[in-house]
Amino acid sequence: MRPKQWTKNLLVFLALFFTLNEAWTLDDLSTAFEFVGRGVGALVVFCALSGAVYIVNDVTDAEGDRAHPHKRRRPIASGALSAAPAMVVAIVLIVAALGGAFVLEPWFGGVSVGYVLTTLAYSFALKSVILVDVFAIAAGFVLRVVAGAAVLSVPISPWLYLCTGLAALYIALSKRRSELASAGDSAPDQRDILGRYTLGLLDQLSGVVATSAMISYSLYTFTAPNLPDNHAMMLTIPFVGYGLFRYMYLVHSRNLGENPEDIILTDYPMMASIVLWVATAAWVLVAFR
Repeated sequence: MRPKQWTKNLLVFLALFFTLNEAWTLDDLSTAFEFVGRGVGALVVFCALSGAVYIVNDVTDAEGDRAHPHKRRRPIASGALSAAPAMVVAIVLIVAALGGAFVLEPWFGGVSVGYVLTTLAYSFALKSVILVDVFAIAAGFVLRVVAGAAVLSVPISPWLYLCTGLAALYIALSKRRSELASAGDSAPDQRDILGRYTLGLLDQLSGVVATSAMISYSLYTFTAPNLPDNHAMMLTIPFVGYGLFRYMYLVHSRNLGENPEDIILTDYPMMASIVLWVATAAWVLVAFR
């Protein structure tokens, strides 16, 4: 179920975070606590759903994983766990999590169904279609943000969805680049799609997407209607820029893009940029609401 990768599910809190200047006031603490409870519930649901999907993905990828120097140690690929009981657990998790999602909020349940369908489509088909595979990965990130807004029944600026989508697309392209660079001649044996990419193509695509992400976030900070009118959110741009450049450095210099969760959990400069972004954005949203 890859618990380390559940860090991606923290994106469901993004909508909660950006309600700081609306619901988080001293005279409306009941709404704030309700939002926190719903956000935590959404996190639990998505941890269960993503864990179930990872099980399914490991079953479908078992043969290719056996050719990978690290993934071959995964329980299903190594033979420590057979596919049948793993799939039973995955189905139970999906049914239980979707049931909980609809209890929390029907719209959230609908988005959760969309996430499951998208990720299952990726596991069984889309991961073998060049370019569509990285868009499918990015869609999983965006759906987490959408789900976080749906469970609270709050609107979120389209700019935020755009920025999230571009950042996720860059992460997906970087993942493919690192997989291809590490695999070398055995790339097609590990994953069919790797044989259709080249490092040059992935570098060009990553450059386009990274530039677009930086420009989009910069525009978001002073055009989104739900942000303070004094454009103070622009103070967060340097942290986003540094985080993007740091990620790019780690991908190209250390080939760490295959496991983005490791970068988030182990690279101190990256962690510092995230903490500073959160702290600065929270201060702007609260101080200038």
